Amino acid sequence: MPKMKSHRGAMKRFKRTGSGKIVHWRNNRSHLNEHKSRKRLRRLRRKAVFGKTQAKRILRAAPYLK
Repeated sequence: MPKMKSHRGAMKRFKRTGSGKIVHWRNNRSHLNEHKSRKRLRRLRRKAVFGKTQAKRILRAAPYLK
């Protein structure tokens, strides 16, 4: 049986933690930051964890996610 192909966009956007959770980087941080508050920009720096349902969908698109 050949290996499944992973969705390359999903592989680049998501990572897996040591405990197996799927995380992503938050958006709205690339430009036009001067009017955003410091607090908001600090919050956007952190990664966000997906819920169980969305994690399942991502793993279907990228089964070999590391």
